[in-house]
Amino acid sequence: MKYNLKSEIPVLIVVMLPFLYLGIIWNALPDTIPTHWDLYGKIDGYNKKATLLWIPFLLPLLTYLIFLIAPVIDPKKRLQNMGDKLTKLKFAITFIMSLLALFIIHASKEQKLSPNLIPILIGTLFAVSGNFFSTLKPNYFIGIRIPWTLNSENNWKLTHRFAGKLWLMGGISIIIYSLIAQPETSHIFLLCTTTLITVAPIIYSFRIYKSKENTTP
Repeated sequence: MKYNLKSEIPVLIVVMLPFLYLGIIWNALPDTIPTHWDLYGKIDGYNKKATLLWIPFLLPLLTYLIFLIAPVIDPKKRLQNMGDKLTKLKFAITFIMSLLALFIIHASKEQKLSPNLIPILIGTLFAVSGNFFSTLKPNYFIGIRIPWTLNSENNWKLTHRFAGKLWLMGGISIIIYSLIAQPETSHIFLLCTTTLITVAPIIYSFRIYKSKENTTP
């Protein structure tokens, strides 16, 4: 898969947004900034402003690089065969990570955090990812990569179809709940929902494996 700079411009702009914003506000930032908040949005940790430099690198840039490198080193080249679907997924996930980076940087600048916004962004990430799950081809980098899905294309297909619906509904539920609930309960709901949508597909995949194993002569 050749790198086409022209087609990558939209996602590169998205990647650069947190870097640009941080560069614009850098001189206005105090040497020590808030870097951690409790469940109620109250500051409970400070650090040097240089800490913010890691945020654009670890969120949008790293996400973009993973999507860029994974199809190239995928042994079976399944990701390359996804074509436009992988491009859309790359843009969507990178965009959400860029928004999260912008939110963190802005919160540190304003020394004020809306505690329910992070669950909303994470819920959006789950919902968007779930929407693409059914289109993912078996690979070693993206998706539910467990022994039973990697060993069977049918198991992969069924598991990701199930997980896609679960992640979509889970993500939407997190967004709605976070809009109406108190911060401390929205974070608990986020944790419980994340556990459910992570564990349930694994159990589902194992049950498919055992079912096939029991019917094999």
